[in-house]
Amino acid sequence: MLLTKFDVKISKTYKITHMNMQSTYKAFRVEAQDNSYTSSIKNLPFPEVSEGELLIKVHYSSLNYKDALSASGNKGVTRNYPHTPGIDAVGTVVTSKSNTFKIDDQVIVTSYDLGMNTNGGFAEYVKVPAEWAVKLPENLSMKTAMCFGTAGLTAGMSVLKLTQHVKPNDGPIVVSGATGGVGSMSLRILKAMGYQTVAITGKANETDFLKKIGANEVVLRSDFENLAEKPLLKSVYAGGIDSVGGVILQNIIKLTHPMGVVTCCGNVASPKLDLTVFPFILRGVSLIGIDSQNYPMPYRVQVWEKLSSEWKIDDLSAETTVISLTALKSQIDLMLKGKLKGRTIIKLLA
Repeated sequence: MLLTKFDVKISKTYKITHMNMQSTYKAFRVEAQDNSYTSSIKNLPFPEVSEGELLIKVHYSSLNYKDALSASGNKGVTRNYPHTPGIDAVGTVVTSKSNTFKIDDQVIVTSYDLGMNTNGGFAEYVKVPAEWAVKLPENLSMKTAMCFGTAGLTAGMSVLKLTQHVKPNDGPIVVSGATGGVGSMSLRILKAMGYQTVAITGKANETDFLKKIGANEVVLRSDFENLAEKPLLKSVYAGGIDSVGGVILQNIIKLTHPMGVVTCCGNVASPKLDLTVFPFILRGVSLIGIDSQNYPMPYRVQVWEKLSSEWKIDDLSAETTVISLTALKSQIDLMLKGKLKGRTIIKLLA
């Protein structure tokens, strides 16, 4: 039997009505109590969806360091509590008040204010402005999208900028924070593109892992930090991808070839740089900042398309731990202690 437009409208309305018969949904909530912060799984009422917004049934989210900070009460990340962290989410649109997306569209939402001061992906449902969403590429699964998550998107942004100026035969690319999300993803993507890479890490026991995922050489962080304190060092690298800042970034810049490019996207070591202008005016080195939080949508779409095609990584699941909401607190504690390896994704859809 053929459906009329009226029948289709009734069918879509039924989907929303049926969902709303479920009066609450589960979310990982962080609450403030006497200058301390506690977390638990709560049942929350469905939010009202306004014009220009989407309500998404979350299939997967992922755990990032910013989520761990939000869950521990870091006011630099999240100002007001109670709050639901989760800067990444992928799922299905169940309510749309936007002309861009329709019900049943599969979408990715990462960064912007998600999980910071807007309730995030550690929940069965999430409400977001439609302009934050990217349609899931056809040849990318929801699980793989969250294996990439913000870390993969940031790595992709960094690689995209770097490779616009530096080619594989120009020399090796140095990658800091190499066992972290951005660093490890960058190594994998650069390997797929034919670049030689050098990984910087503070974990001496992870050398085999780093070489497995793409590093041609591994340098210990302590050695890299203790290089001579000179305005310039002998050029070694065609470019670099840095996610830690501080002395590491300083030395990457000093070691970069003339006309080389360095990207930076983090400051876990330090937000300060103690440099002269010599690398920039004597060698023409370019330092490019990567703002993954507010990266323009056309570039987001471009990076996700590349991650689903020419940059696709087949063995991501091998380095990924899948957990439920109930296991999230313990994983956050491990992340804050620096004891997590690889990616952790949260499965929301039973």
